[in-house]
Amino acid sequence: MLSKIHELRISLFALVFVIISALPVFAGSAVVGSVAGSMNATIGGQALLPNTTIFSGDSLQVNDGVAVVAIDNTSRMVFGRETTVSFLRGADEVTVLLSRGNLSMYHPEDGVGLRVKVGEVSIVPAQGFKTLGEVAMMDGSVLVTAKEGMLRVEGNGPAQEVAKGKAITIGVKADRAAKASPAAKPLGGGGDVSTALQVGAIGASGAAAVLAGLAISRASDARDAAAAANATAAQALAAANTAAANSSTICNAVVSPSTPCK
Repeated sequence: MLSKIHELRISLFALVFVIISALPVFAGSAVVGSVAGSMNATIGGQALLPNTTIFSGDSLQVNDGVAVVAIDNTSRMVFGRETTVSFLRGADEVTVLLSRGNLSMYHPEDGVGLRVKVGEVSIVPAQGFKTLGEVAMMDGSVLVTAKEGMLRVEGNGPAQEVAKGKAITIGVKADRAAKASPAAKPLGGGGDVSTALQVGAIGASGAAAVLAGLAISRASDARDAAAAANATAAQALAAANTAAANSSTICNAVVSPSTPCK
């Protein structure tokens, strides 16, 4: 009897150990979001397909194309051409690690926290604002643009807020001083000409990526709707044929086998 109890305790301890050991695996597989649409993009080396689930730790790469990802069913991110990112899911926020390229993000006033990291620099939508912004890497710097709401830039000197219609450029190399202006300058309003041209170029590519992403998403929705409509039509036709056959059989049996119904 004592031997059986001892064996049972050992089995319980082993089960608890397996569960505890598996916790980091489950945590690392936390869901980040899903793919709304993509073109010439891969995740983990596999072609990125609509409705693919994105997990914490996944790495996404866009070649000459675009990818649209829904984060926690609230935020939307559009990744432009030649972009590589990876995702981390925390307890109360999702972090997108941008290795190269550019992205556009939409974040509502509430919902799960969202953070974009480029090296030691973090870009976070300010709380209480519906935010639309762009982040782009270029020549050892990161360009942060706020289209709507406000973005907060942290991790390289004092934190800075980028208000609607403004942009700043931040150095991301450790041996390089920050290039951000003392006050963020309105787009197209004075300042360095090369920076203004870069802002315009990134803004245009970001807008094109958003439009392409929306087009892909709508095309996917249209294909799904068409497939559903075809399936419904096929079911209706089958039901009509069955009803007609049953009606003819009943009529022939009731009226007269020698006088078939028309």
